[in-house]
Amino acid sequence: MYKIAVMGDRDSIYGFAALGMTPVAETDPAAAGRKLRKLAEGGYAVIYVTEALAAQIEPEIDRYREAGLPAVILIPGAYGNTGRGMRDVKKSVEKAVGSDIIFGGSL
Repeated sequence: MYKIAVMGDRDSIYGFAALGMTPVAETDPAAAGRKLRKLAEGGYAVIYVTEALAAQIEPEIDRYREAGLPAVILIPGAYGNTGRGMRDVKKSVEKAVGSDIIFGGSL
């Protein structure tokens, strides 16, 4: 069975454990990159990463963009939303269907 993890600063991910996800509290970019690789190789199908952490480990996340698994999905953290997660969803939808059917060009 596949597992789900969430990575980021402790304040942003603490509550996800109640939903059955594996929380991985990390703020150091080098350690976060290593942990992302370990999760990806450890049977995790979905890995949520806070936008703030994702900005620091972009090259590592890019390794999994075209892969089927794991799906690396950006989420806002406790300290604010940068909008990057929504932009990534928009790009994925445009790539899949050929046009912006969700936002209509408003994002």
